[in-house]
Amino acid sequence: MEYQRSDRVGDLLVELIAELLRKNIRDPRVRAVTLTGSSVSKDLRHARIYFNLLGGQENRKDVSAGLKSAAGFIRSRLAKQLNLRFVPTLEFIYDDSEDEAQRIEELLKQVKE
Repeated sequence: MEYQRSDRVGDLLVELIAELLRKNIRDPRVRAVTLTGSSVSKDLRHARIYFNLLGGQENRKDVSAGLKSAAGFIRSRLAKQLNLRFVPTLEFIYDDSEDEAQRIEELLKQVKE
């Protein structure tokens, strides 16, 4: 099966943004962020980057604000590293699939008892 170009660009974006968050971003709000995936539009103009938090979702709003404030810096660094005509606009979205999986696991344990 062949991958779409937008999928390949999305995977590369996740890799580069993770490295930027680890090395260049000093905002303490985004220290416990794990990037889980991406969704890039077919025209490569918009990208949704999905993230999860280590240790739960207690400070999810603070982390979202930190990522939103760092988006311009991240985008400018991506422009220097990527060989694209347009660097996608970045939108960071909390990925709640792990929380949902834990909730389902708890429900299954209750039913089993």
